[in-house]
Amino acid sequence: MTVRHTRRAFLSAATMMAAALAATACGSPQDTASGGGDSTAPVKVGLVYSQSGPLASYGKQYIEGFKAGLDYATKGTGKVGDRTIELTEVDDAGDPAKAVSAAKDLIGKGTKIIAGSTASGVALQVAPIAAQNKALFISGPAATDALTGANKYTFRSGRQSYQDVVTAKSFIGDPAGKKVVVFAQDGAFGDANEAAVKKVIGGAGATVSAVRAPASAAEFTPFASQIKAAKPDLLFVAWAGTTAPAMWQTLDQQGVLSSTTVVTGLDIRASWPTFGAAGAKISFLSHYFDGASDTEAAKAAKAKIPGGTIDLFHPDGFAAAQMVVRAVQEGGDDVDKMVKALEGWSFDGIKGPMTIRAEDHALLQPMYQAKLSGSGTAFTATAPKSLTGDETAPPVTQMKG
Repeated sequence: MTVRHTRRAFLSAATMMAAALAATACGSPQDTASGGGDSTAPVKVGLVYSQSGPLASYGKQYIEGFKAGLDYATKGTGKVGDRTIELTEVDDAGDPAKAVSAAKDLIGKGTKIIAGSTASGVALQVAPIAAQNKALFISGPAATDALTGANKYTFRSGRQSYQDVVTAKSFIGDPAGKKVVVFAQDGAFGDANEAAVKKVIGGAGATVSAVRAPASAAEFTPFASQIKAAKPDLLFVAWAGTTAPAMWQTLDQQGVLSSTTVVTGLDIRASWPTFGAAGAKISFLSHYFDGASDTEAAKAAKAKIPGGTIDLFHPDGFAAAQMVVRAVQEGGDDVDKMVKALEGWSFDGIKGPMTIRAEDHALLQPMYQAKLSGSGTAFTATAPKSLTGDETAPPVTQMKG
């Protein structure tokens, strides 16, 4: 287990606003308040995320976004009032057991705020630990819908799968009477995507079927033929792994991309070249890409994130830091007050207006349609349409604990 301690007392001067925000009011997390508890003791925040493992690239973006967001939310001081935000970073390597062990260890040492969780499987194991110990848990890029409403101490700083699928639905207008095909690999990932499309788009009136391929498949012509024969109005592709370039090339060569609307999720920039020549023919649902918004938070993030380019999961880290600062401003060392301060809170993040729904802690936020132009490493993305937080809001889930 790799642990890094970071104490940040930024040297730049900052003008401190005297009045704290009301517990559920709209406002900016930059409005600095003293918070409760010991007025000078550091605030311990544990960041448990993937520094290594299969999602390390996501974790890297998360922590870069978090540190940029902390700088933004504290106006460069790294403090809430006179209290330094003290970060302890722990690598869970995408392993739920390591994450649970780290969370327990941090909480045992007096840490009342845990953030991170790059992987959904990790987040679902850490959430109960937070509830059992009455610690605030703010999950990161983990997109599982099951995290929403998990318990009163669990929040999320990223989007959830439902918001992805609703964005995909926006490409076909009214789904009633439309035919939708899900093309996915066999396994849990494919199962989850098929189920989500059936629930969200099928539930809105579309007929949903699936074409599934073994994860080991290397020849995709038979699957392309099945898809063409189905004549869908929308093809939803859920794919992961090294076979993606061959899969997209085959769909393109077999005329699938020119015969229907093909939608898939836009992953991190490093993955864009895998689309090859097919990239410009695909419609993408997007959580975020550089240039999707032009908010003050986005400008601040670009100035702080290494390389100056905001990628897919930078907004999740940035929003997490804003939420941490809000929680400490209003709650001090009282976790129940932190929870109340976050419930119903609206703020402006990298993506724009964000609202934490009080009933189940869903994070309502903009989502984007996206198109790629160019090719390979020279792809650039634009947003033909953005959807508001209300338009992509998941159904309210009853709080479980």
